[in-house]
Amino acid sequence: MAGHSQFKNIMHRKGRQDAQRAKIFTKLIREITTAARLGTADPNANPRLRAAMIAAREANMTRDTIDRAIKRGSGNEADANYDEVRYEGYGPGGVAVIVEALTNNRNRTAGEVRSIFAKHGGNLGESNSVSFMFDHMGEFRYPLDAGTADDVMEKAIEAGADDVASGEGEGAAHEIYCTQDSFNAVREALEKSLGQPSSAKLMWRPKTTTPIEGDAAQTLLDLIAALEDNDDVQNVYANFELSDDALARFAA
Repeated sequence: MAGHSQFKNIMHRKGRQDAQRAKIFTKLIREITTAARLGTADPNANPRLRAAMIAAREANMTRDTIDRAIKRGSGNEADANYDEVRYEGYGPGGVAVIVEALTNNRNRTAGEVRSIFAKHGGNLGESNSVSFMFDHMGEFRYPLDAGTADDVMEKAIEAGADDVASGEGEGAAHEIYCTQDSFNAVREALEKSLGQPSSAKLMWRPKTTTPIEGDAAQTLLDLIAALEDNDDVQNVYANFELSDDALARFAA
């Protein structure tokens, strides 16, 4: 299991998601608004908006709140205009980190992200300085009760997916991956065979991972948590790998 999923599982076990509900809603509303502004207000014709709405419903956002965000974006209101920015750099232990943000002030966000990297033993790099170590892919997440690992694997392959990773334990899920170009076709096929996913989006999946332990691992997790805590940051991806012992220790 790569670092991105490991970090999410740790935060799930610590109950961080509940404590951050308001912040999560703010990020989801910003994504819905941007998706509606850049595309159409019809989720059936706008895959990005559809994915954002799935994530919002998974977070128990009300339909009224979702609809208001869509109307705000499709109405081209001035305060609904956010720029999409990607930052890349290295964290402790030489771990590669990609940060995706939506911001209405590039200078502010760049300064904040740079400061967070510096405070946690990392360095913000140039554009495309680490993205070559990742594949930009579609990811669909299904709860473990959607089926056995073999069952999900079979249906994912039939849908045209490239890979499946099924986790174990609290917070784990079936993660199905496909190419960017096949994202919509795979999504439609999966919804017919497995139902609606709990998450559907394009993400950065590491090609290889960097093992990290001890103090460096703790500092890296603190870095990722600080980045995700920033209002402008939407997603953080990193190519680290924790051992089972380290994972258990940090999740305790």
